[in-house]
Amino acid sequence: MEKREEGLVEEIKRPFLKTEGSKGHPWMVYLTTFVAVCGSYEFGACAGYSSPTQSGITSELGLSTAQFSLFGSILTFGAMVGAITSGPIADFIGRKGAMRVYSAFCIAGWLAIYFAQDSVALDVGRLAGGYGVGAFSYVAPVYIAEIAPVELRGALTTLNQVMICTGVSVAFIIGIVLPWRVLALTGLVPCTVLILGLFFIPESPRWLKLRGKDADISHEATEIQDYIEELDRLPKANIFDLFQKRYLRSVTIGVGLMVFQQFGGINGICFYVSNIFETAGFSPSIGTVIYALLQVSAFGLVLGCLLTAIAFYLKAHQSSERAAAILAVIGILVYISAFSVGMGAVPWVVMSEIFPINVKGVAGGLATLVNWFGAWVISYTFNFMMEWSSYGTFLIYAAVNAAAIIFVIKVVPETKGRSLEEIQAAINT
Repeated sequence: MEKREEGLVEEIKRPFLKTEGSKGHPWMVYLTTFVAVCGSYEFGACAGYSSPTQSGITSELGLSTAQFSLFGSILTFGAMVGAITSGPIADFIGRKGAMRVYSAFCIAGWLAIYFAQDSVALDVGRLAGGYGVGAFSYVAPVYIAEIAPVELRGALTTLNQVMICTGVSVAFIIGIVLPWRVLALTGLVPCTVLILGLFFIPESPRWLKLRGKDADISHEATEIQDYIEELDRLPKANIFDLFQKRYLRSVTIGVGLMVFQQFGGINGICFYVSNIFETAGFSPSIGTVIYALLQVSAFGLVLGCLLTAIAFYLKAHQSSERAAAILAVIGILVYISAFSVGMGAVPWVVMSEIFPINVKGVAGGLATLVNWFGAWVISYTFNFMMEWSSYGTFLIYAAVNAAAIIFVIKVVPETKGRSLEEIQAAINT
């Protein structure tokens, strides 16, 4: 088995080779990425599950609004625990071993939901699934970044967000026609594909090198070997080490991007999109399907929030209510489209690249924890903010997203065409 693993590691190194007259087809990199982003798809499937199933679950099991709200939001609590433990576990047992563990949690969660006869079983299943996807949200992009060659790394890591959006979209669409128990069973598919696929793909070469195992990195060997030698001289990092001057900038970038990603309003909009459309006077079923289909387009977060704010302002002042409904839908679709290919993808790509390897587990766990905490804050406060002021809510989100643009321009470095070691050296010197 060990020889087979080493052979696969060699296979994935071929894209790093820069020999004259030989380009080499990085098929193993693509296969590895496909398997890893099954975890990202699982993330989206879990996030999108509660919206189309609310009426079915509440009517069959007799859940109150408060009980279903707990069922929906407990996903983020599980994800926060997953975020805390994801880095250390992935560092200890490897990226592949960690993904096996998280897949098992997701499978157990879906089965608990499928067989649930009361709210307790539902919540336990949702909590287990949340733990799994919270950990996947860190491990998947990090693993892809560590196995991908420089020229493909950005594009392949971005697939993490694309597959999250795909998972949400598919859950929204098929959830309209499938019973909630059957929809839960569809969540087993990506986990099954991932577990089987892990038998055919290699471990992260950087993790293997860190563990002192044989992994010829070819093109990037010199940089990585120098970095590993430096790492051997460093003490094992803990959470308090992240606030040292040498790591402060990378932590600021990683955590800052996660703050802006979540506090820009994404989970408030995603969790309650049907209610937003209904409040604006638009068909929630039609709006939700369009929302799902347009998650991979691109326009602008600030523009989307401003359009939605204007729509609710017009409705609040009883001016052009029909135009307000259409404008609200356009604003939401613009927002989610822009998020999918912008702030949805960028923080995970950057996070997978900027942390030095000796603090990657701890720092990545912290950034992912902040992300999921923000998801809980926004999803919990959204309805209260809408009761306070519907258009004011979206003006606040627009301001946060405008601040995010400034943050990216001023603080986040360019990573295109640079090895992970070059990026980290530039940030932390």
